[in-house]
Amino acid sequence: MRQLILSAFLLLVGIGCTTGSQAVRAEPGSPTAFRVDVRGHGRPMILIPGFGSSGAVWDGVVAHYQERFECHVLTLSGFAGVSGSGESTVMPLVREQLAAYVAAHHLDKPVVVGHSMGGVIALSLAAEHPEAVGQLVVVDSLPFLPAVNDPSATPSSLNEMALGFRNVLMSQPLAQRRAYQRRVLPTLISDPAKVEIALDWSMKSEGRTLGQAFYEMMTTDLRPALGRIRAPVLVMGSWAGIPGATRAAAEQTFHSQYAGLSGARIVLADRARHFIMWDDPRWLMQQMDSFL
Repeated sequence: MRQLILSAFLLLVGIGCTTGSQAVRAEPGSPTAFRVDVRGHGRPMILIPGFGSSGAVWDGVVAHYQERFECHVLTLSGFAGVSGSGESTVMPLVREQLAAYVAAHHLDKPVVVGHSMGGVIALSLAAEHPEAVGQLVVVDSLPFLPAVNDPSATPSSLNEMALGFRNVLMSQPLAQRRAYQRRVLPTLISDPAKVEIALDWSMKSEGRTLGQAFYEMMTTDLRPALGRIRAPVLVMGSWAGIPGATRAAAEQTFHSQYAGLSGARIVLADRARHFIMWDDPRWLMQQMDSFL
C-alpha cells in the first residue's frame, strides 16, 4: 500500500529543501501566485485545486454552495493556462499571498478547502496563519506523502531525488507529458470526459511550475506543524483505483499521517478515485454539509 500511494502521486505528476515555514515575500491584496474567481454570497469559502489543475475542478462544489457561501476559487499561477508568477517557489508563495489576501479582503474565518497539493497548502496555511482559517477541508491529501513509502524519509534524505524529478518535469517534452498523462489519469478519475479535461489542464501547465511544485511536495513535511492547527478539520481520503489497495490499509495510512492533528474527522470514500469531487460529488458534499 505504501508503495502504491507514492506511485500514484508520481503518476499524477507524470514522472516516467522547501519547508512549511519558508519565508517568502507577499504583497497584500495583490496575488501573483494565483488567480481568483469569486462567485456566490455569504460566508467566505476558499477552494484550492491540486497539482496542475484549474479551479474549475471545484465547479460542482461551487454550484452547491454559492447560495450560502462566497466562493473564492483559486487557480495557481503556472497551472492550467494561468501564467507563472516568475518566483522561485510555488507552495510557500501561495500560502503567504493567500494569508495576505484573506486579510486584505477582510475574509472572516473562511472555510478553506484543498485537494491533493492544494490540501498541503491549506494545512500549511492553517498551521502558519491560524487567524486566516475558520474551518479546514482536506481532500485526498497527506502532510508528508513520501513517508507512506518510506517511514524513515526526511526532506533532507529526499532532496537529491526530488531535484532529479524536478529537472525531468521542467524539461519534459510536451508529447511525452501528453502520452504519459493519457495513460495515468484514468487511474485517478473515473469519467473519461473528465480525464480529457484534466489532460488539457496538464498540457497548459508550465514545466517549470510542475517541476518546482513536485520538488516542494517531496521535501515538505507538515506533520510536526499539525499541532499548531486550531481550526476544525475534515479529511476526506480515497483508495479506489490504486491496484492492490485495501480500505484498511488506507485508513491506517491516513490516521497515522494525521496523528498529530487532534480532533480531525477522517473519512474515506469507497467509490471515488483521487478526484473525489468528480468521482463521487454527492458523497463529498454530504460530508462537507455535515462538517460545516
